[in-house]
Amino acid sequence: MVKQTSSQQLSKLIAYILERRPDEFGLVVNLKGYVKVKELLKAVHEEAGWKYVRRSHLDEILITISDPPFEISDKLIRARHREHLPEKVLIQNPPKLLYTCIRPKAYPYVIDKGIFPLGYPQVILSSSRGLAVRMGKRIDPSPVLLTVQVPSSVAKGVVYFQAGETLYLADFIPEGCFTGPPLPKAKVIPKKAEAIDQPSELIPAGSFFMDKYDNIHHVPPRYQKKVSKKMDLKKIKKHRRKREPPPWRR
Repeated sequence: MVKQTSSQQLSKLIAYILERRPDEFGLVVNLKGYVKVKELLKAVHEEAGWKYVRRSHLDEILITISDPPFEISDKLIRARHREHLPEKVLIQNPPKLLYTCIRPKAYPYVIDKGIFPLGYPQVILSSSRGLAVRMGKRIDPSPVLLTVQVPSSVAKGVVYFQAGETLYLADFIPEGCFTGPPLPKAKVIPKKAEAIDQPSELIPAGSFFMDKYDNIHHVPPRYQKKVSKKMDLKKIKKHRRKREPPPWRR
């Protein structure tokens, strides 16, 4: 009995959304009255007490209720009675400020190129800042809120349509016609400290190298003759010592 009552209440909520006020929940129906099932569920989850609702609960309504207020076609859902749906109309005097949200990763691109539709045929904007943020959180936990200056965009040829009391549609918003928070500063990776100039040839620990003046070839020219004579005398003496016979053989 509890499940049946819950299904009845959920059925009434969805009927109100799809039949009368999709704009109140940040939803825009297509020309045939359909919206995506996943987008409807996101809107329902934002209402207190309905976060548990899944696609299976919608299927349960179609089975258990004799005259369900909606119909599902693959991944799309629409109301059976759509005569009270708000019409999409061209508006001559839209509000001066409208709001929309984008993903943080797309923000640098949007600033340079403008706002393009994402997942819908047109850019969806709202006259309610809170509703724009609510819609933005469906695409990113921390969306970037943009404020559109409508007069400057109209001057550049933008045409606005109204889809309910608070939702507005546009094909494109040019750059320079909206404002947002400053771009986050790029992280500067500190450069490694420059290496201190070291000799080209480092002496390994524990190694021993003769001084360059230990070699006769590196002795300054003015000392080379004296050193060479001394070296020759030493060689001659050593040579003589080797050739002299030992005392016991004399």
